[in-house]
Amino acid sequence: MADQRKMARVLLTRRTYAEEAGISLADRPAPLYQLLVLVTLLSTRIRAQVGVAAARELFAAGYRTPQAMEAASWQERVDALGRGHYRRYDERTATMLGTGARLCLDRWHGDLRRLHQEAGDEPAALRRLLTEFPGIGPTGADIFLREVQTVWPQLRPYADRRAVAGARRLGLPATPDRLARLVDEVDFGRLASALVRVALGEESAGQITRSVAAR
Repeated sequence: MADQRKMARVLLTRRTYAEEAGISLADRPAPLYQLLVLVTLLSTRIRAQVGVAAARELFAAGYRTPQAMEAASWQERVDALGRGHYRRYDERTATMLGTGARLCLDRWHGDLRRLHQEAGDEPAALRRLLTEFPGIGPTGADIFLREVQTVWPQLRPYADRRAVAGARRLGLPATPDRLARLVDEVDFGRLASALVRVALGEESAGQITRSVAAR
């Protein structure tokens, strides 16, 4: 257990995908919407770093709220995605972002806390509502819940199949409850995000193991 906690401390030094995208995640409408945008981008078959870069470009262009995203023209959204090298799916994704912004405004008045209130703290209900947004499937919903547990503590500990796969590669417990014993409650979302990087091959399990051994 001591070695596993040591490994968990190493993993906690990694940034979450939301942090990499420049999102200061909080239980407020704008950052929650920004996370939804990031999840939409990460839900296509592209490398995570391309999705993060495209999200940063959209936010730099001022599209940080559903109102701003919808007000932008389709071409402006395409151009921002292109600057983030999100070119293979840029046209389709630009359309989905506009449609998703309108859904967020019409159904949730631009505030995803209302979605949370409707679903309660039931992951299955949250996943169902999230997948109503264009471009977001079960994997995208998992990404959202994995990251948002940082500010929606009632969801903790949430570890999707990718986080569990990363834990297995590192020889860590393969259930959320057992993983949660390795870190403070507030840090679980960061741990889960780091484990996904291992599962996706962005982080080498061997390098992490060697880093822990060297400490």
